[in-house]
Parts: sequence; C-alpha cells; structure tokens
Amino acid sequence: MPPKNTAALSKAAPAREKTVEEIVEKVYTAIQEHRLAPGTKLGEDRLATIFSTSRARIREVLARLANERVVDLFPQRGAFVAKPTVEQAYDVFEARRLIEPGIIKRLVERLDATMLARLREHQRKEVEARRMDDKRAIVRLSGEFHLLLAELAGNTALVRSMRELSTVTCLIIFLYDAPTATSCRADDHDHIVDAIAAKDLAKAQALMLHHLDDIERSLKLEGAPIEADLEAIFQ
Repeated sequence: MPPKNTAALSKAAPAREKTVEEIVEKVYTAIQEHRLAPGTKLGEDRLATIFSTSRARIREVLARLANERVVDLFPQRGAFVAKPTVEQAYDVFEARRLIEPGIIKRLVERLDATMLARLREHQRKEVEARRMDDKRAIVRLSGEFHLLLAELAGNTALVRSMRELSTVTCLIIFLYDAPTATSCRADDHDHIVDAIAAKDLAKAQALMLHHLDDIERSLKLEGAPIEADLEAIFQ
C-alpha cells in the first residue's frame, strides 16, 4: 500500500474557523498592546477577510464588544473602536478608585500561597518585559495586573467590570497620549504586591489609589486621529 502524502493532506485540510471568543480576544489584545487605536473603523468585510470567517460571525463579535463598551456601533456608519471623551476618562478613573480598593480587600482576606505565587509570576513577567524593552508587553501586562487582582479576589462580577475598565483605560491612555511605561512606574505593582503579601490592607489600598492617581494625572487632553492598518494588526 503506497504511503499517504501527508504534506498534501495537510495542505488540503481547511483551517479551523476562529470562534467568536478567539476573535474577541484578538481585539482585546490589540487594544491592550496599543496596536488598535481609539476611533479605528472595524469594517465587517475587512475583518471577515482578515479572520477568514463570515460577516455574520464578525457581526456577533462586534455586538459582543459593543455590549462590553469596547466598540461603538453607529447606524449607517458601522463599528468603531471606542473613543472615550475626557469626561468618560475621568468617570473611568473614579470608578476604578471605588472598585479596586474593594478588590484588594477581598484578595487580602482570602490570599493563599498559590495566589501569591501567581502575583509573583506576573511581577517576573513585567520585569522581563521591561528588561527586554518590549513596549507592547509592558503595556499589556500592566493592564493584566489589575485584572489578575480581580480574578484572584474570586468575584466574577468584579472580573467583568475590571476587564472593561482596564481595556477602556488602555484606550484612554492611547487617545490622550499618556506615556504608559513611565506613568505605570516599574515599582508600583511591586509595592502593591508586597503590601498584599504582608496582608497590610491599608497600605495596599493607599498604594493602588496613588497608582491610579498618577496615571490619571499623566493624561493629556488632546489626541490626533490615527489611521490603523488592520491587516498588520491582526497578522
């Protein structure tokens, strides 16, 4: 029996179509790494081609992102990456100042060795990203730190809220040209983790509030529109 041409079979096999969740995560990552700018038009045809999927699936993706306030949908105009106003930016930081101390309180109360190990591992990744001067990873990991705190706190509603707030914060920082790698100082997260590890709730909460205030103060109130190359972003 002749051997099968595995290379030909592999070439002929159709690629698995990406799920809605996978495409949504691609968009979130592009925003978190500051590759996808606020106000970018997300054309259905273009995205369907990029992700080798149907327009129906892309519409489902865009509806999901709109529900999570990451995308704005306009009748007759289409979908655009959210472009927060200055007032919305201050609302986001106010919400974070109310929510994140509560996340820290819940985390300190239930902290165990496994949770602390995950925090230390995230610290290690942030240090490595800075050592490599990987700006995309620095920005993404900075946002993911806050989401990790919510996940470890063990409240799914808080996780959903923090995912939205962290992602919109990335858009705010991108739009208003805050120097993220500087405003999120290399040692801010380290100090917060150290206070959590020591179960010093008051200190951990104060450090988080100071951290958020520093980022907010770094915001500029003007931002130039940026044309995005979607094909390059999602390669």
